[in-house]
Amino acid sequence: MTEQLTPSPEQIRAAEADNPRMRARDLAAQLGISEAQFVAARAGDGTTRIDAHPDRIMSGAERLGEVMALTRVEGCVHEKVGTYANYHPGEHAAMVLAEDIDLRIFPSHWVHAYAVETPGQDGAAPRRSLQVFDAAGDAIHKIHLRETSNHDAWAGLVSELALPDQAPRQAVEPRKPVEAAKSRPDKLEILREEWARLTDTHQFLRLCSKLKMNRLGAYRIAGAPFVRALAPEAVNAMLEAVRDAGVEVMIFVGNRGCIQIHSGPVNRLQPMGPWQNVMDPGFNLHLRLDKVAEVWAVEKPTQRGPAVSVEAFDADGALIFQVFGVGKEGRDSRLDWGRIVAALPAREEVPA
Repeated sequence: MTEQLTPSPEQIRAAEADNPRMRARDLAAQLGISEAQFVAARAGDGTTRIDAHPDRIMSGAERLGEVMALTRVEGCVHEKVGTYANYHPGEHAAMVLAEDIDLRIFPSHWVHAYAVETPGQDGAAPRRSLQVFDAAGDAIHKIHLRETSNHDAWAGLVSELALPDQAPRQAVEPRKPVEAAKSRPDKLEILREEWARLTDTHQFLRLCSKLKMNRLGAYRIAGAPFVRALAPEAVNAMLEAVRDAGVEVMIFVGNRGCIQIHSGPVNRLQPMGPWQNVMDPGFNLHLRLDKVAEVWAVEKPTQRGPAVSVEAFDADGALIFQVFGVGKEGRDSRLDWGRIVAALPAREEVPA
């Protein structure tokens, strides 16, 4: 690992004091450091370095009661209010399958973690959170306590998870670049043949790996009836149509270490500048529409019928989000969702 030598922890704290309204992530970028390094500067001063393994953190999170779970990528933030429960550990992949908090976790990327406590403003209660970062110091997942959380469990949990090293510096590795779209036109026939034989959506990435492609690269060459390139403005049109029709959807937002899922309706949209915001009780989504470079309508066969999704990518080829129709027993919105997707505007020029 490499360690950022400047700015010093004292300089980081001074910058924070001078910019009290700036988010940690944005101020860290301005200082030329990772968010984990920014957070680490307050170790021993309301911030505690803790064990980052999800087995430990999820066990503790269950004792905190109702909290807000946050997972983000560049250009999109996914926030769900609920309680952590029904944790399923796994060496390579783990899951939280609670009623409101639905996560897919990849433990190898849970490298650094901190318990963060900052004073509340105007006499309010302290703000408390558990924050997890990858090897480069980028945020993987955060758990924010709310007024209704079990704050009595906080001190004991932090003490249990605390690591011996509480130095106010954090060593990080260089950030790995996003993999650009990777296609194999010479394998197109095999791609289409095996795509048509899928029985589960999870088989798709294994197919891409076998053919030495990635998701976006496969979409760019597959063609109908598997994919349809949509105009970037289709993202906003999709959200508005889902709201207007009252259709229940599953919205996936995920980084290398965590995928967070909302299942339900979208009721209130509140645009603000380049952001489109879902502002519903228990679920917020903050999406930078100007970060959306490619959008695809995708259909994959499964044993329960076709799985239709809308998937958005940024200019680097990173996946921003995926949206599916809810297909649970008694809550099957897939037919209505399919009609919405079919009506979305196509992109005139397909990316190469």
